Amino acid sequence: MNILLWNCRGALNADFTRRIYEMAVNHYPSIMVLTETRVGGERAARIIEKLPFDGSFTTDTIGYAGGLWLLWKKEEVEVCVLSSTEQEIHASIKVSNSNLSWLFSSIYASPRLSERKILWANLAQVAQLHNLPWLMMGDFNEILSGEDKLGGRQINLNRALEFKDCIDACNFLDLGFSGPKYTWSNLRQISNLILEQIDRCFANPSWRMLFPEASVTHLLRVFSDHCHVLLELLRPPTINPNKPFRFQTMWIHHPDFHAVVKTAWDMDPPLPSAIDNFT
Repeated sequence: MNILLWNCRGALNADFTRRIYEMAVNHYPSIMVLTETRVGGERAARIIEKLPFDGSFTTDTIGYAGGLWLLWKKEEVEVCVLSSTEQEIHASIKVSNSNLSWLFSSIYASPRLSERKILWANLAQVAQLHNLPWLMMGDFNEILSGEDKLGGRQINLNRALEFKDCIDACNFLDLGFSGPKYTWSNLRQISNLILEQIDRCFANPSWRMLFPEASVTHLLRVFSDHCHVLLELLRPPTINPNKPFRFQTMWIHHPDFHAVVKTAWDMDPPLPSAIDNFT
């Protein structure tokens, strides 16, 4: 199961629908979080009808600013939205055909500091209301340390500490990432370039134990000043085609050895498939 996060900088772009379809084909998201959509209400509903998701929840925009959409595929996940504001959507998630469930918070933090402070307080309050496995993804419009920024003015330590205090109050762990470090760029020439890591994935220890193999990838920045952030809950196994097959003597002593060998070799698939079935 995959979750994809993207600050799209407006859902009214003529190529928006095509780009979402491309992401869906390339990354197979069961859930998608879109931030800074800049459109809500009935207009948002009409756009979402054209997207490859049959479940959705949107927040109100403030004029033509903001906008947070939570999209999902009903056959893959059950989503129940519990509460929301302009900056956050909190929902319970249950993976179809399994007992896996958790709390999921989608975030688009306001560029305005006063409103971000309200969000930090809200999140700390949510943390006091449950003991569930908890995942949070979003655009936080804030950095945690000087390592999260390249270029521009020095970071505001007080703002960074307020964000960190919020994360600590929620007992969150940063899920880390692979790929490019910075998720946002001001897209200027090198002399005026600013890069920041403001799109993140956090989870509490209970969620991390539920999905120990979960991994985050910062994908290449296209169509926007933000890169896509892909969360894979179960990383597919890596297969080395150059590694030779080696028979292990201990297999002979397994009580099911003869039955497994007979079943594998009686089947129609070619030798490599039979060996794979045996192992």
